[in-house]
Amino acid sequence: MTSTPPHLLLVEDDENDVFFLRRALQSAGANVQLHIAADGRQALDYLHGRNGFEDRAQHPLPALILLDLKVPYVSGLDVLRQIRADAKLRKLIVVVFTSSSLDSDVIQAYEIGANSFLVKPSRLEEQKEVAALIVRYWLQSNLPPPVKTPSDAPSAKP
Repeated sequence: MTSTPPHLLLVEDDENDVFFLRRALQSAGANVQLHIAADGRQALDYLHGRNGFEDRAQHPLPALILLDLKVPYVSGLDVLRQIRADAKLRKLIVVVFTSSSLDSDVIQAYEIGANSFLVKPSRLEEQKEVAALIVRYWLQSNLPPPVKTPSDAPSAKP
């Protein structure tokens, strides 16, 4: 029996970073369904199942969110705040994956509730290594809390 690959939501506005992460995941042999949100507003629409993301079969809640801090419309930190403030989303695993290594960004991300903070590597070998580590730890080894979707709710009909 084959299991469905885990869904990963990458919140990233830089097409080059999307390309390199996709390539690093493939090189690492990661079997994941990668969904892309090009800005913070689109990420929130995806997570709330609205504005084109209503079909949860096609756009399921992700097992992991990789969140860049510097995205348009709604910043990564504000996306994280909204995720942690929402009872239906707050248990989602959010890894900040950004080029910033400023202490203030690291501190704020953890204070808001990031599960991890990773600085994007620039070299291809390091990208593959980080992609493999993310998959191995967060998607294969880590046991996340169960997240219920509306389709998981028990039916009131007999």
